Amino acid sequence: MARVTKKNKAQINKQIWDKVNNSHRHRWQSVSQKGYDFYLNEQLTKEELTMLEESGMPTFTINRITPIIEIMKYFVTANDPKWKAVGATGDDVDVAQVHADVADYCWYLSNGKSLYSQVILDSLTKGLGYFLVDIDKDADRGVGEVCFKRLDPYDVFVDPASRDFLFRDANFIQIRKNIARARLINMLPQFETKIKKVSKGTDVVSYSQRDIDFTDSIQSEDLTYGVNMDAEDDDIVPYYETYSKKKFKYYNVYIKVEPSPAQLDLLKEQIQEALESFKQEVEVGLIEKQMQIEQQVQEGEIIPERAKLMIENSQKMGVQAIKEKEMELLSQAQDEATIIKQQVMSNADYNVLKQSKEVQKNIIDAIEFYENRIVKTVSVGDDTFLYESIIPINEYPIVPIPYMYTGTPYAMSAVTPLIGKQQEINKAHQIMLHNANLSSNLRWMYEEGSVPEDEWEKYSSAPGALLKYRSGFSPPTPIQPAPINNAFFTVVQQGKTDAEYISGVPSAMMGFSQDQAETYRGLLANDEFGTRRLKAWMNSIVEPSLEHLGRVFKMMAQKHYTIEKVFRIVQPMAGNDEEKEVRINVNLYNDYGKAIGKYKDYASARFDIRIIAGATLPLNRWALLEEYFKWYQAGLIDDIAMLAETDIRNKDKIVERKSMLSQMQGQLQSVQELIKDKDGTIETLQRQLVQAGIKMKVGDASNEIRKDVLETEAQQKLLRGMLKVEFQKMRDEMKNDMESTKQDVAKNEQS
Repeated sequence: MARVTKKNKAQINKQIWDKVNNSHRHRWQSVSQKGYDFYLNEQLTKEELTMLEESGMPTFTINRITPIIEIMKYFVTANDPKWKAVGATGDDVDVAQVHADVADYCWYLSNGKSLYSQVILDSLTKGLGYFLVDIDKDADRGVGEVCFKRLDPYDVFVDPASRDFLFRDANFIQIRKNIARARLINMLPQFETKIKKVSKGTDVVSYSQRDIDFTDSIQSEDLTYGVNMDAEDDDIVPYYETYSKKKFKYYNVYIKVEPSPAQLDLLKEQIQEALESFKQEVEVGLIEKQMQIEQQVQEGEIIPERAKLMIENSQKMGVQAIKEKEMELLSQAQDEATIIKQQVMSNADYNVLKQSKEVQKNIIDAIEFYENRIVKTVSVGDDTFLYESIIPINEYPIVPIPYMYTGTPYAMSAVTPLIGKQQEINKAHQIMLHNANLSSNLRWMYEEGSVPEDEWEKYSSAPGALLKYRSGFSPPTPIQPAPINNAFFTVVQQGKTDAEYISGVPSAMMGFSQDQAETYRGLLANDEFGTRRLKAWMNSIVEPSLEHLGRVFKMMAQKHYTIEKVFRIVQPMAGNDEEKEVRINVNLYNDYGKAIGKYKDYASARFDIRIIAGATLPLNRWALLEEYFKWYQAGLIDDIAMLAETDIRNKDKIVERKSMLSQMQGQLQSVQELIKDKDGTIETLQRQLVQAGIKMKVGDASNEIRKDVLETEAQQKLLRGMLKVEFQKMRDEMKNDMESTKQDVAKNEQS
């Protein structure tokens, strides 16, 4: 297989775009741009404007689309998305709780609320909105931060064969932009020399080509050339950024990590202490055993020779037990100190690891597996390669949010079905206004030369004007316009109703008072039933996309945040900005100053991500307050908690005064309880004085009894000591007698 050069990779980037930028893509982009133009109130083509102006017709439009789209966007983006992390083990649960704070931190740094609003607007008006999870390498003084970005849908080119609405099955996703050369150099200063040598692209796509049928507000030359800081023309070059999935070989390696010398020294001290304690137990046991044997000899149960043999065996068994205990303690301590470390590493890293014989003997197991990684290839022009990198995640960092998924990468916007109705409403209004103009400014039929034309054009519509015509001619005759058909008014009203029906956004949601419900429960019903279409889109598309976005962010964050880091998150609480501090990857050290692990090891924690359903939806303020009031009446919350959720002015001061009053009432109650306790103490003391005499007598008797008991115990102890001495004396005498007997027996045998 021929080696793929850097130039080949750049050419492949260009070829991918050439194939994807086909007629299907052009048609989708044209329809999508038309929908976006209608949202921006660019609803008449150049030809339509010319025709209306030549006919004397009005050129205004009654934009019904923008309010619908804006209320849909507000409904979906009223609040920031919230993710919940679910840990696999106990330690992972602690880290999972921290992950939500990390996500909030990065979302805030990326101005996520504004990004989310723009992405949803892209989805509603263009059919597709895109998030990009990336690393800002220059942030935090070069340490880098994970960030969220928005991509222009027209800059993203997806594998046409993809059939997953999140494009997870795509062979590639490409970002293709036309960027001014000076700006591109500023973005990638390390490649300045290469960028300067790139020739201007011949296939530069301008925005005017996208919307040439709809508006000419932007000219091609406006985007074909930029202006640099020297106020000189700056040409635009094509930029390619292609993401593809590629399987790489990995190993799940289990390595036995031996204890360090310092740990071994500490273990030896612990083993020695445990062993000394065991030796003492064995020695005491041998003494007790010997005494039992000697007792058996005295009672004649065994002969002295058997007793000697039994004592020697007991001593041997004691020594053996001490050795076995020592080996057991050593093995147990080593097992406890030895750590089985599990690590996932690439094929290249594993091959390097195996080269060390010392490490190789400690490898318990290495499980081979394959996993997707994202390969990012960047080039400019037709054949200029810049760089290629491997992103250590298994899903594309580009996350789409389509509006109406069509089973292809070409989704349909919310505006497209409304365009026909919008044109119908515009045409009806234009005709009705034109008819009104004709009724107010009559046209005249006259014989040529019968009237002074300049005077008639100037004054024919003026109230009370006296107009003359020449004698010998017939007087001019006014041409009455045909009366407007009532059907036009019906068309306008029906068009409005149809637009609401198609979009699923009733006028009540847009704040039209005549369509609002009169009762509070009616308002709630309107919110519930009027938003079902939007909620269906959120349940089936938006929230699954956000959940996938959360998983991609989690993978990217775990790969990037591998060192100790402190996140400071501002939390608005009751009008005050409170700062929350979160730490991850905190190093743990032993007594010798060596790192032995990490607290809240974020990089290696295992947890999954769930989107909190409905977190982005707007809250019905009045409904929420009613719920709080019910909880207050039921005693589930106090009045301070209830007051904190209201919009009452100076509620902070009210809460402060309420808290101070409650504190003073508590202090008063404490004083009252203290007085009651003092009264009870006085009564108790009085009763104790009466009982004191009796207790004193009992105490004296107890002391006498205790004295007798102590004397008895002392006598018993002395007696036991004397018996022990006598027993030992008797045992020595018996031993001497046995030795004398043995000597006599030996002499007799010799003689």
